[in-house]
Amino acid sequence: MISANTETTPAHSAAHHRLAFFRQSGWVMLTMTLGGALMYAVHPVVARHVPKEEYGVFTTLLQVVSLMGIPAAGLAPVFAQQAAAAVTEAQQCAVVSTFHGVCRAIFFIWLAMAVVVAVFWKQTLASLQINNPAALAATVGVGLVAMLMPVMTGMLQGRQNFIWLGWLNVINGLGRFVMICLVILLLGAWAAGAIGAVLLGMAGAIAVGVWQTRDVWGVEKSKVNWGEWLRRVVPLTLGLGVATFMLSADMIFVQKFFPAKQTGFYAAAGMIGRALIFFTQPMTMVMFPKIAHSAARSQKTDVLALTLGATALAGAAAAIGCMLLPWLPLRAAMYDKTFLEISTPLVPWFAWCMLPLTLSFVLVNSLMARARFAAVPWLVLVAVGYAVALALVGRHAGSLADTQTGLRMMIQTLGAFNLLLLGVCMWFTWHGNTKAKRENGG
Repeated sequence: MISANTETTPAHSAAHHRLAFFRQSGWVMLTMTLGGALMYAVHPVVARHVPKEEYGVFTTLLQVVSLMGIPAAGLAPVFAQQAAAAVTEAQQCAVVSTFHGVCRAIFFIWLAMAVVVAVFWKQTLASLQINNPAALAATVGVGLVAMLMPVMTGMLQGRQNFIWLGWLNVINGLGRFVMICLVILLLGAWAAGAIGAVLLGMAGAIAVGVWQTRDVWGVEKSKVNWGEWLRRVVPLTLGLGVATFMLSADMIFVQKFFPAKQTGFYAAAGMIGRALIFFTQPMTMVMFPKIAHSAARSQKTDVLALTLGATALAGAAAAIGCMLLPWLPLRAAMYDKTFLEISTPLVPWFAWCMLPLTLSFVLVNSLMARARFAAVPWLVLVAVGYAVALALVGRHAGSLADTQTGLRMMIQTLGAFNLLLLGVCMWFTWHGNTKAKRENGG
């Protein structure tokens, strides 16, 4: 009887952990889907009530915000990893001390970025075809809250406080949607007002994050080994920053090289493709602290297999749907007839070219959670090659008489480098795993 209990306990425990994983993933997926749907809902509102070129500017500036957040890209996983692995009082005190120091550093980094934007103000306005300078000023403001957001989400994620991590997503999306409806529908604002509304929505989410981490603000701080901490955060920032860059960079190059009246159509199709990432990201967020926690305790876990399998199935199903009914997501989002005519042919290309990046997000997060930083230089090399390719292809494609062909060339460039990124991630994931087993005598 004792032997039987001993044999069934591990199976029961594994089943319990799988159930908890899918329950937590389900909650985060539900709230992120709701928050993402609300964020996505702002696009047809803006697209239907502002000129097409202003919609292109708005979408481009959202991608600029994503790129501005790259310096803080490693913060969420670092805090998630550090908080999840903090099993002693000294380690927990170190997390709090780091939290305080990073919040101060973020402000000064953002201030330096704002100065750079101010120095190149006129060039930036001209390059991104921005008519109202207030749009760029609001974007700089959004950059600050975008850099603070990973700190808040990382602390909640590392503590496995998935309840409020989920509500943070809802509040961010709801605040953005409500504010954009007010400024666009009632005040008649264009891109500048829409970006200002994004700032207010994100600020509300930050306020909730501050409230949920209020217990750490008054805790006595200890000395932090910043050299060791930076050795962890820099590769994490670079590794995860690559994924963000691959997701966001194409829109900026399209805005630079293509006629302003055409960029809005590319932006609409791009939002459908990028939705694949947003839809599957919740499972990755739940996966990261669990892998970090297991790695800290040298425990085995099947969370990566579960996450990768579910992401592949969901992403492939969405891509097939976009291929069979490419007009449906555009119509569901209530884009007008002009968008349906011009953006529809681009949707299947975007869906399939984004699918490798969706899987890469899972693998990059797994590599970073296990601190397998040997992959980082190769990931950065892929991103650098991608930037060069976008510049070369964009300069040529933007001059073509057939705009559809030019836009499709940009998407194909995106797909080719996403496949390359996935290949690099797969090699380091399974080669590194085999090497680790060999070193441990497995």
